[in-house]
Amino acid sequence: EPELMTDPEQAAAYAGADFSEPHQAFIAHFQHLFPEFCAGCVLDLGCGAADVTIRFARTYPEARIDGVEGAVAMLELGRRAVARAALNNRIALIESRLPDASFDGRNYDAIICNSLLHHLADPNVLWQTVRMAARRGAPLLVMDLLRPQSAHATRALVKLHAADAPAILQRDFYNSLRAAYRPDEVAAQLQMTGFKQFKLSVVSDRHWIVWGKVEENEL
Repeated sequence: EPELMTDPEQAAAYAGADFSEPHQAFIAHFQHLFPEFCAGCVLDLGCGAADVTIRFARTYPEARIDGVEGAVAMLELGRRAVARAALNNRIALIESRLPDASFDGRNYDAIICNSLLHHLADPNVLWQTVRMAARRGAPLLVMDLLRPQSAHATRALVKLHAADAPAILQRDFYNSLRAAYRPDEVAAQLQMTGFKQFKLSVVSDRHWIVWGKVEENEL
């Protein structure tokens, strides 16, 4: 699947879609897994149109969030959404394509990432960015799509969750599911990049999460 959503029509369709259920679930997972977190500087990798970014900022009024996105079309939509939410003082959206050495040593207090991994040509880039950008003890939550076992199962999921969506979104959802990783593949990525203590769980019929705190021996 292409790394960047560069087509304005495609980006607008994505930004206008109702992802409230998985996006709010992402926030709920973070709250449940890291109840002690309340403030700090947060890095949102692959923020897209900034819906999760905005939800996070509203949930944590003492947090500041840097949202990173490589697609200009998505960034433009995200900046409008941030302005509408009156959160320009706490959310900064940054145009960047990973890997990006400028994040090295930034010491973010938390890192979040929703549905970026399956877009990356090299998935290790995500985990390497976490290592570069996190402070010791920083909470990490990554959520992404779970690849079904077959094309038939993929079509069934699209029908279940996107039957009323525009054709362009149904196509993108299908392609994203087919490009996504299985849990064992994600576990292998974590082993390869030295994040052996992170935990991985399947949390829905189409999502998995990886979470944990970035420890000193992982930096």
